Amino acid sequence: MIEKTRGIFLHAVKYSETSLIASIYTEHYGRQSFIINGVHGKNSTVRAAVFQPLYLLDLEIYYKAGREIHRIKNARITYPYSTIPFDIRKSTQVLFLAEVLYKCLREEETNIELFDFLYHSLTLLDLTEAGISNFHIWFLFKLTRFLGFSPSREDAERCNFFDLQTARFVSHEPLHSQFTDKHLTVLFTRLFTIDSSSIENLDYTQHERRLVLEKLLEFYHIHLGNLGEFKSLEVLKEVLK
Repeated sequence: MIEKTRGIFLHAVKYSETSLIASIYTEHYGRQSFIINGVHGKNSTVRAAVFQPLYLLDLEIYYKAGREIHRIKNARITYPYSTIPFDIRKSTQVLFLAEVLYKCLREEETNIELFDFLYHSLTLLDLTEAGISNFHIWFLFKLTRFLGFSPSREDAERCNFFDLQTARFVSHEPLHSQFTDKHLTVLFTRLFTIDSSSIENLDYTQHERRLVLEKLLEFYHIHLGNLGEFKSLEVLKEVLK
């Protein structure tokens, strides 16, 4: 049956000389895999150019519940980015976030709230100029709510440490090593006060940004299992100096 849905492109692997298998996070069916035949062929109705990291798409798909791989009848860009492809700070963050989402988004179930968060966050990045060097930090922090391990804000103002294992602020150093120290805890708590309209107020320095990102990724590894190495991370650090 042919269905229509919006989607966010995550990743693709080459299937043959002219075909791809793409991972796309869809509005109505969660994360799904699609085979796109002849995408590099001259007569293809679906062009490879639309399958770029975190591009926002309108899809017509041949979908059948229970199948591991579906097919795409047609795909077009629903919101053409005006700045992300041309701003290396933005495009590098999008490349990194696409890698994170590819590893983290595993559910083949509808989650409209999560889809809307992803969609609106990406359009926000495209339209925003001030404070964009810390956008990925804000995004990863907000994403934890949808992934099921959002930090508890309770006691954040009066505690000096954040326990990454329990996702709670504590008054004494935990007996393990997976926590933020006093300085990092102050930086971390600032994320609670930042929403999509105030990202420019998140003015971490380069050094602070690296410290917070390191702990956020450790937080992800603890609660989602070993996600492996993020290949785009070093490029991200180099660009956002």
